Amino acid sequence: MPELVFFSGTMDCGKSTLALQIEHNRSARGLAGMIFTRDDRAGEGKLSSRLGLVTDAVEVEDGQDLYAYLVDHLSQGGRADYVIADEAQFLAPEQIDQLARVVDDLGLDVYAFGITTDFRSKLFPGSQRLVELADRIEVLQVEALCWCGARATHNARTIGGAMVVEGAQVVVGDVNQSDDIGYEVLCRRHHRRRMTAATSGSAALSPDVLPVSQS
Repeated sequence: MPELVFFSGTMDCGKSTLALQIEHNRSARGLAGMIFTRDDRAGEGKLSSRLGLVTDAVEVEDGQDLYAYLVDHLSQGGRADYVIADEAQFLAPEQIDQLARVVDDLGLDVYAFGITTDFRSKLFPGSQRLVELADRIEVLQVEALCWCGARATHNARTIGGAMVVEGAQVVVGDVNQSDDIGYEVLCRRHHRRRMTAATSGSAALSPDVLPVSQS
């Protein structure tokens, strides 16, 4: 049976690499895929990984009907045996509904890849809808690491190396970039304390001091 599968994880855990691997494996067997993406680091109409792999993709626009796009593609003699949607967290909830319809009405497997929460630890609307609708959710097992060596579970936005918790939900960037605005993956403890690799040297690493009441 065709499925809507959501592959999730933090930044830097290999989501786009896996998407490219799925595309490679299926195309090597003579299958043709439709690849959607949104705001990829490599630019418009690209699906790329940090390992340097890249392929062409359809750049999803605001308000675009993905189901109608597939139907139009197929009705004009195009072929699509499966669908890959990378950076799925940036899709609108109604576009996730359209991907579910692709599975149910067109009988195609849809593989969606994205991070679940933003730099404020709040669900992306697209990711939330995927959690609600997906037939299967796969948490990627390639663990990204916090600067302290613990498993990274949270995405942090940084400005000049310092973590920020305000601003627009979507600002395209990458981990370990040299620009002022960047991203870093952190464990929950250091995300809660807003301690990045750049600021950790000037912050105490001791446990939080418990409040003491005066009797």
